Amino acid sequence: MKALIVDDEARVRKAVRLLVDWEAHQIDEILEAGNGNEAIEVIRAQKPALVIMDMMMESGNGIELMTWVNEFAGNTKFIVVSGHNDFEFVRQTVRHGGIDYILKPIEADAINTAVSKAVAAWRSEEEERSRRQQQSIRLNEIKPIYGERLLSALIDDPVTSETSLRRLVAENVIPGNAGSSRLILVQTDAGNNQLLKRFGGDSELLYYAIVNICNEFLQPRKKGIAFRYWGGPPEIAILLWDVQEPVLELISRINQGIFRTLQFRMHFGISSAGSLPGQLARQRSEALDALMRRNLLRHEDYCHFASSAGEHSRAEQAADGSRAIFAHVQEDWRMAVISGNTEALSAAAQHWIDELSRGGVVTPEMLGSWKADALLFRSRLVREALGGEADSALAELELADRHNPAPYANGYSFSLFAWRDWSFALMQRLSQELSVRQIKERNPLTEIVKYIEQNYQSDLSLQEVAGRFYVSREYVSRKFKQEYGINFSDYIGSVRINKAKLLLQNPNLKLSQISEMVGFHDVKYFSKVFKKQVGSSPKDYRTQIPL
Repeated sequence: MKALIVDDEARVRKAVRLLVDWEAHQIDEILEAGNGNEAIEVIRAQKPALVIMDMMMESGNGIELMTWVNEFAGNTKFIVVSGHNDFEFVRQTVRHGGIDYILKPIEADAINTAVSKAVAAWRSEEEERSRRQQQSIRLNEIKPIYGERLLSALIDDPVTSETSLRRLVAENVIPGNAGSSRLILVQTDAGNNQLLKRFGGDSELLYYAIVNICNEFLQPRKKGIAFRYWGGPPEIAILLWDVQEPVLELISRINQGIFRTLQFRMHFGISSAGSLPGQLARQRSEALDALMRRNLLRHEDYCHFASSAGEHSRAEQAADGSRAIFAHVQEDWRMAVISGNTEALSAAAQHWIDELSRGGVVTPEMLGSWKADALLFRSRLVREALGGEADSALAELELADRHNPAPYANGYSFSLFAWRDWSFALMQRLSQELSVRQIKERNPLTEIVKYIEQNYQSDLSLQEVAGRFYVSREYVSRKFKQEYGINFSDYIGSVRINKAKLLLQNPNLKLSQISEMVGFHDVKYFSKVFKKQVGSSPKDYRTQIPL
């Protein structure tokens, strides 16, 4: 909580600072002003909960300051400290809602009692304001849903659209003479963490705020209405029924209002005019298409109109061209990933961005296509390099994608550098995954372990296995000790006993049969090894298996 001391004498301001027990009143910031005019600027900027002020000052006297506070900062509580025992001053203090009028010299008890009353009054009013605000938000969140459902139905449900329109006309949401319309989509970006933080991470509250700002410009003029569209992903729609309205001027005013409140400007996809409600579905597709095909390199453009047939065809050709251009960087990517060289990976990522922006047009649609091409390239390269291991490698890479997502293609802001960094990280992870798995594949121990798993029933000797894989006996023995902490023969024994444990679950197999099946030709020796490893005999182990 903040407090402001206003007096043209520094010694008086110092005395107030010393006399008030600020900590006891939970006031953690004390501001000062030397006159009423200076105090007004501080109040505007800092919004203190409490003002302790003198009545007589050279510039901007106390009555002027009280009048201003009462009119423009009604939540602020104030206490007057004065050297004049004047009834008119006291009367003015009471009339303007002052908490107390204290005479100089100031007594500690008097001023602390007044501060306590002021703080208690401010807290009580603040709690009431918060309660009413929350109640208002809840009511206003529930109340519009019915209307928003009807407005969404105009777009989505051609069977009931005429009925929905009649209801909206009957409830004075849409005027009865509205025969044509234009639909506008306001781009939303649920991934904008900076903006979401202001709303406590609540995206619904963010959408509610944007809708309210839009309606502040639409409702007084009865030209249209903004609402949450409920027929798909989170969208905010604006329905204009006065198609003669200069739409660029209107959206500029709305966007300026959004910027003043949220410090962000939004992008708007604008449809052509059409009959109401019959062509709203087409208009939504047009508006969505306008947003997806906006040129992200033109940061200053916020209004995006639906393309004409010729422009639409050219845009489709540009999008098709963007997919073909990926072939220009594919070999660079392949060589960089295989090399694992950081400079090569960085150069390949930059080449991708250069190709992407070469034509002077980058759209969200193009980015989506290029991202899909990049992931398809990754999948193909993994399958070529790893064969049967590809699925598990791709699963690992896709898990990493969740923690390192691509920049949002249709976000509030766009950065080629962010996409370059994403592609570099994507290739780097791919290169590391291939390198690790290929090294593992080239490790003779991996192949030896596979061979043991497939031939554990046979009489496997250290000499035989070493010779089969063209390595020394010492190498095999050392590797088993390093990797598994046991020698070669003990490893084979553990594999055989694990297989035996599975076979013991079959009550129809005799111990002698199981012993032979897992590579032990002497059932007594099998039982001895089993008990040593498991802690119980095969017979006892079998009795413990639940039926």
